[in-house]
Amino acid sequence: MPTYSINEVIEFAVQIEKNGYAFYHEASKRKDLDPKAKEFIEFLRDEELNHEQTFLALRGDAEMQDMELTADWELVSAYLKTIVDSRIFNSNDAAIKKAADAKDLMEVVNNAITFEKDTLLYFHAINDGVSNPKTKQVLRRIINEEVSHVLKLNDFKKTLV
Repeated sequence: MPTYSINEVIEFAVQIEKNGYAFYHEASKRKDLDPKAKEFIEFLRDEELNHEQTFLALRGDAEMQDMELTADWELVSAYLKTIVDSRIFNSNDAAIKKAADAKDLMEVVNNAITFEKDTLLYFHAINDGVSNPKTKQVLRRIINEEVSHVLKLNDFKKTLV
């Protein structure tokens, strides 16, 4: 069973955020958005960019190279692979297609909620598999932001019904 290195895990996290950015960026171009919806989607797009920058900074952090992994890292790593393989946006192109092909704003929001939940699963799994306090602190902050995105998307969805 292949085990991911922490650098690979960070690269996947960066790619997840890039895919989210691509989705929200494409969704922000839709003609069926009112100004409030466009502003909300652009906010989420910018959040993905901020998270990407956070992970890129982690990748360059020398302390991260010596990060201690938990004893069950092999199991966590296999779970991460499953999440990566089955997520809603497997590439920037897939993310852009989901945003462009959505029949309406409700479908955009539902896709976004699924994406944010996929992202949460991934970050929770990483958090469970590392013991470095600095990494856990960064992950906890991002997990809290992702949870807030799901809640905001759900609240926004209620305004569409």
